[in-house]
Amino acid sequence: MVGGVDYPQTILEFQDWFATDDACLKFLTGLRWPDGFVCPRCGVSGQAWRIAGGLWMCRACGRQTSVTAGTIFDRTRSPLRMWFHAAWYITSQKTGVSAQGLQRVLGLRSYETAWVWMHKFRRAMVVPGRGLLQGVVELDETYVGGISRGNSGRSSTKVGVMVAAEMLGVKRLGRIRLEPSPGESLQLISFAQRVIDPGALIRTDGAQELKRLAKLGYEHERHVELGSKVPAHVSLYGVHTVASLLKRWLEGTLHQGISNDHLGYYLDEFTFRFNRRASRSRGLLFYRLLEQAMRTNPAPLPTIIAAKRTNGDA
Repeated sequence: MVGGVDYPQTILEFQDWFATDDACLKFLTGLRWPDGFVCPRCGVSGQAWRIAGGLWMCRACGRQTSVTAGTIFDRTRSPLRMWFHAAWYITSQKTGVSAQGLQRVLGLRSYETAWVWMHKFRRAMVVPGRGLLQGVVELDETYVGGISRGNSGRSSTKVGVMVAAEMLGVKRLGRIRLEPSPGESLQLISFAQRVIDPGALIRTDGAQELKRLAKLGYEHERHVELGSKVPAHVSLYGVHTVASLLKRWLEGTLHQGISNDHLGYYLDEFTFRFNRRASRSRGLLFYRLLEQAMRTNPAPLPTIIAAKRTNGDA
């Protein structure tokens, strides 16, 4: 990937590249069919032409296909330029974006529209089949408070979040994975099997049930706090650091105004941002988000409202 060729590097380049909806549509076409048009019905490639309304017609079977069909932009009535500006704004803010902030920047009349757009993009922040954590990985559970369960006002109910963090050295973190805790026994065991590569060294606290990890192909290093001179935030520096940053992010960026049913999607956003914290190119993050958006299924408003991100969705 080359900045200035494959993606814009600055806001001025962004504005020049995507001044029209047609330019946005052309960019999305390259993301969806980088090697040329492929008919979703018959699978024939390279035999189509563009017709009115941004549609493509397959020469082999006659199927008319929209570039945005089957993506998060499916059936949108808003200009693609606005969607692109939303994606640029979301990826250019290192600390995160609230729906209210997005509404203000885009000049959207409805807060609900901004909220829905944010959730559509959050669904595109997790790549299906993403790589498992490797090497030395710390594993633990934390609790975040003030999560609303659909009731008005703030709630003091604590919600569990499972955390796995790669350690690249002393106090050097790699990638992370986060999932809402289902409140079941052996939940961390199942979580580890979903997100950590077999053969990795897993560091945990002294919970007895976690001894099972050693029988599942992992090396297991337990840190028993009782009687230890080393506090938990030192022995398990990675997960405690991630937990602290997560709580600060929920409070500072989203002001804890989230539903427990949607917590998993907010964790996906935090993971997306954390794992790309060292990126020097906001333009590349913009490209990756749109690239994944073209591979993410549509999510109409009723689906988003009713949806609950379950563990293992990604």
